[in-house]
Amino acid sequence: MAKKTSKNNELLNSAKRITSNKIYSLLLELVNNDEEDLASEVLKIDYILNYACNCIKQKDYVEAKEAISSGETRIAMLKDKGVNVEHLEYLFEGTKKKCR
Repeated sequence: MAKKTSKNNELLNSAKRITSNKIYSLLLELVNNDEEDLASEVLKIDYILNYACNCIKQKDYVEAKEAISSGETRIAMLKDKGVNVEHLEYLFEGTKKKCR
């Protein structure tokens, strides 16, 4: 079976432009293991954490805490399924520290 890349997979193609290298490599690993549903969940978590950071910048701490809570739940779900979420946890902890 050919390895999936951003050239032959729509999810990876769209994600390559908007994610960091570490998130993209996690997505690449998941897609090549036929776990695209988990890869899309990783994208959602990345988006939620970025959204929480934007809320913190705008001093909307209530909305940021809700986003952080949602991200924490989704990270736990991925962790239960055996996905390497080390980088996502790192991003989560950094975002959580910023929120009052």
